[in-house]
Amino acid sequence: MPLDLSFRGRRVLLDGVDDRTAATIDALRRDGALVALRPAPGVPLPTSVTDLVERGLVTLVEVDQPGQPGEPEHHDVVIRARSGATDDAPDGRVRDTAPGRSPGGEAGRPTPGTVTLVGGGPGHPGLITVAGLDSVRTADVVVHDRLAPLAVLGQARPDAVVVDVGKIPRGESTSQERINAVIVEHALAGRAVCRLKGGDNFVFGRGGEEAEACAVAGVPVSVVPGVSSSVAAPSLAGIPVTHRTLVQGFTVVSAHVPPGDPRSTLDWGGIARSGTTVVVLMGVATLPAVAAELVAHGRAADTPAAVVADAGLPSMRTVRAPLAEIAAASAAAGLGAPAVVVVGDVAALDVLA
Repeated sequence: MPLDLSFRGRRVLLDGVDDRTAATIDALRRDGALVALRPAPGVPLPTSVTDLVERGLVTLVEVDQPGQPGEPEHHDVVIRARSGATDDAPDGRVRDTAPGRSPGGEAGRPTPGTVTLVGGGPGHPGLITVAGLDSVRTADVVVHDRLAPLAVLGQARPDAVVVDVGKIPRGESTSQERINAVIVEHALAGRAVCRLKGGDNFVFGRGGEEAEACAVAGVPVSVVPGVSSSVAAPSLAGIPVTHRTLVQGFTVVSAHVPPGDPRSTLDWGGIARSGTTVVVLMGVATLPAVAAELVAHGRAADTPAAVVADAGLPSMRTVRAPLAEIAAASAAAGLGAPAVVVVGDVAALDVLA
């Protein structure tokens, strides 16, 4: 009889947390498993794991008394955290035990390492480029965001240091200054650093800031572009951002601050009148204000709109509604970040149906 190695429908308990836990959760969920996590008492969760818990994508259980749901006998499979895993310190500081190059610089100092800025695509491990995957596989250190293709982290070398520097909207966060420092510090210690981000690192990803920090420190840096969620999320939902006879262009904006906010530099009137498909990133919380502003500047209230949440993940969902109603429809469906908003005639299409 053939051996069934699928986890589909099986209850899997992850007992303990290590630096690959987020990757394990993502891989198991893609295989259809029902995943629960039981961290050791007092052990903080990495940011990306916290994000998965808060989004309801993994169940957090506590160490229970015998016979309670958190116990291993209530699950089909138990996977224990790696013993002696190379998880980094919470602030990502350089550890002497991390792998690196042999000393070869002046006064016995290590030859500076390298940094590769990798765009990992919208979350599906199959959408990272070949060059990006090669960087993950060969790096001494992988510094990743919460929206990176987490399953890919499972292909990092067993001795590689994996540093979680995710940012949860209005929640747990690592400052950009600290991220820059982590990247540079590891590289100056002679290590090959893969900076793995979701989407494309130069599309609202602060990749330019990280490249500048490396240049200032004298660290060689290269870039592996990624598939941007601005086009990938609509595509996965069957929405082409351009379509012959409907629209001849698309405009991509960030709405992390709403229209009218002093920090916003966008010309929403020009965007509304552009006649292009409007793709809004980081706009879930500000969607009511964005929709109202577009209508106020002349975009028809019945313009088709869509919100695509968790693009590339097993939990991906799409909601469609007229522009004037899209914020309410999205909220009623419980959609949250990460999500991409599409406004324009193409939002009514589902070419994959």
